[in-house]
Amino acid sequence: METPAYKRVILKLSGEALAGNQGFGIDQDVLESIALQIKEVIEHEVEMAIVVGGGNIWRGAQAGKKGMDRATADYMGMLATAINALALQDALERHNVDTRVQTALEMQQVAEPYIRRRALRHLEKGRVVIFAGGTGNPYFSTDTTAALRAAEIEAEVILLAKGKVDAVYDEDPLVNPNAHRYTELNYIEVINQGLGVMDSTAASLCMDNKIKLIVFGLNPGNIKKVIMGEKIGTIIRGG
Repeated sequence: METPAYKRVILKLSGEALAGNQGFGIDQDVLESIALQIKEVIEHEVEMAIVVGGGNIWRGAQAGKKGMDRATADYMGMLATAINALALQDALERHNVDTRVQTALEMQQVAEPYIRRRALRHLEKGRVVIFAGGTGNPYFSTDTTAALRAAEIEAEVILLAKGKVDAVYDEDPLVNPNAHRYTELNYIEVINQGLGVMDSTAASLCMDNKIKLIVFGLNPGNIKKVIMGEKIGTIIRGG
């Protein structure tokens, strides 16, 4: 059996990635592909937690800019992440992957509340833990949630899976095909150059806690490749 390069990881999935080419909602084919990739990794005894975004359903920051109360808009975004988390849990459990959803907002009929020690116990038992509801506070992105949860559960790396790009570029490669592709960066460069990998709060939190970040495309097989140590996408380190 191949030996994973990482034992405990956080997989950050954007809502846009779950929408696939349809651009909105949840693409069942994409969901199925992600579930199969995760199952393949779990079979190598990797402990995996997942943070899901909600941008395929609702984007709080954009609604706030258009006049909606920002806190209300962000809470709606947190509910969108819970919808995505439940969909992903269902897809995983259909493939016999034991999964728990933990939310930062209380919704006990559908998910557990986020409790750090319980999350760690689930991971130790080989269960996938999906963190929904962001941090539970408005004005914080799910990127910040991924950084915070990674620090809390002592994950070795955050895997930032992108739906439309395969690495970090100095410009949008979908607009400029000649955009420069980075293979390695540090967080200071990400923040100073405004590369848009994640917001500055999340990047600072990763830097302060020396959490490695790998940005890559969510193509079939890529999650396993990254966890096995294959160099794809962009690696971002602290300092």
